[in-house]
Amino acid sequence: MNNSPSIALLLVLVLAVGQGAAGQGSAEKTGGGSQTAPATAPRADAAPKSATDDPGYVIGADDVLDISVWKEPDISRRVPVRPDGKISLPLLNDVQAAGLTPMQLQAQLTEKFRKFLTEPQITVIVMTINSRRVYVMGEVMRPGPLPLTANMTVLQAITTAGGLGQFANGSKIRILRTENGKQTIFTFNYREVLAGKNPQQNITLKPGDSIVVP
Repeated sequence: MNNSPSIALLLVLVLAVGQGAAGQGSAEKTGGGSQTAPATAPRADAAPKSATDDPGYVIGADDVLDISVWKEPDISRRVPVRPDGKISLPLLNDVQAAGLTPMQLQAQLTEKFRKFLTEPQITVIVMTINSRRVYVMGEVMRPGPLPLTANMTVLQAITTAGGLGQFANGSKIRILRTENGKQTIFTFNYREVLAGKNPQQNITLKPGDSIVVP
């Protein structure tokens, strides 16, 4: 008779363990309880990546810009800069872009959109750089446009174009530059520069310069 309480307690423990195991199995089968996997958040689209990390980059003709207006998808646009230096946007029509940095254009657009939107938030990203080019033409191995790298000189541009052709006149090379509607002509003697003479001829090029090799 003294063992009765111990037997009863043992039976209660067995029943409790059995019920707990059954409950856990039921939860696993139904996918409920703590076994439910958390919902996966929807994947956001990647933000456009700028073609330049230089905050002082000056926008030029033929560049492609991504103009994003927060919460205004109908106004946001990816637009090319026209040869006249302007872009076209809804509500604003033509806006001057060439000659400005992305931050300067962003500030200008923010001010203009205040007439139509409450606290507009504008982002300007340079998607494609087409304005920073020079042109090498005439008696070189690979004539045509070249991407203008930082501090590129005349000699570097000719080398990038494959060097002088067989019948090139390296002493009468000209560099044509147009600024503010006025053309300036620089002369360049290929052999003199290679020999270290008159190094001032080997000028740093600017976007739009043309190198003519006769």
